[in-house]
This record gives sequence, structure tokens and C-alpha cells, in this order.
Amino acid sequence: MASSLRDDEEMITGINVTPLVDVVLVLLVILMVTASYLVARTIPVDLPKAQTGEASQSPLAVTLDAKGALYLDGAPVSREELRARISERRRREPETRAVIAADGSIAHRAVVSVVDLLRSEGITQFAINVDPGDLGDAR
Repeated sequence: MASSLRDDEEMITGINVTPLVDVVLVLLVILMVTASYLVARTIPVDLPKAQTGEASQSPLAVTLDAKGALYLDGAPVSREELRARISERRRREPETRAVIAADGSIAHRAVVSVVDLLRSEGITQFAINVDPGDLGDAR
């Protein structure tokens, strides 16, 4: 009987990490779900200036809507303005990248035209923004 009491009164020396793993996995899922919204949806804010701040290199967001209108970082631009602003950005940041978001109903020719414009201005690293939904029903 004395030995059974001794087993119950021993100190717990191990740590159960299962709740920690659960919390980390939930945080990872939340990060993955919200990360796709960061590129396309940004909130305009007036950031304070600081002498020790560093410029971060964010990709250019080129958008083609259903009517074929061009937008650069959310602002409407003409083709010539787009070329000039890309050229200006490339002078400041030689490793500029771009993300192209095109409406699904726009002609393939228009998207290829934007890709050609980017490449002619020296931007070779670009991505096509897509909705990560199920593609099984796209026919």
C-alpha cells in the first residue's frame, strides 16, 4: 500500500507539448489564410517619416479590369504613364518585381501586352495574381 501512494505523489517532470503544437498550427493556418489578401488589398495610410527608416522593396501591382483599363498600385494610368512610372521605379530599384492581376474576362492578348511592356522595361520577375479557389469547375 505504501508503494501505491508513492507512485501517486511523484513530481511531474515532463511537459505536455500538445497544446503548444495546437496553438502553433492554428496560428499557421491564420497566417496562410490572411497572406493572400495582403497583396491585393491594402489600406492607404499616411506613414510617419523617420531618419533611420529603410525603404522596403514591394512589388508593383499592375491591374487590368474587365474593360481593359490599366491600374498601377490601385491608381488608373494610361499605357504611357505605366511605362514611365515603371522606368522611374527601375532606376531607383533595379530588382523591381511586379504582380499582374487581370480580370478573367479580359482577352489574353491584353495580358500578354502588359507582360511584354514589363519585360521591355527590364522587369523579368513577375507573377500573375489568381484566386486560389477550386479550379475544377473552370470550363
